[in-house]
Amino acid sequence: QVQLVESGGGLVQPGGSLRLSCAASRSISSISSMGWYRQAPGKERELVAQITSSGTTYHADSVKGRFTISRDNGKKTVYLQMNSLKPEDTAVYYCSGAYVSTRYWGQGTQVTVSA
Repeated sequence: QVQLVESGGGLVQPGGSLRLSCAASRSISSISSMGWYRQAPGKERELVAQITSSGTTYHADSVKGRFTISRDNGKKTVYLQMNSLKPEDTAVYYCSGAYVSTRYWGQGTQVTVSA
């Protein structure tokens, strides 16, 4: 099993920055396709960014150039640096990863972008 714990969410003004962290209970080198998803009220959950065990990254078009996913294998942590935040980035952000054919999810962290 894998436990994923997110932190770093909060309230920020438009144009501001936040860094989300996802701490895993086991080595993230053994967890494939670690990524960040988000779900806004009334909308479906969507993939925001993903990073493979080899470090290859993917960012959704809506966040490209503003968000950056990274990983620290030694700290068993994946990060999402979010800059130039917009009100439409408001959502619950979830960390996720796959291990032994099972996808695991964190509990989510709220990000609210508002003046």
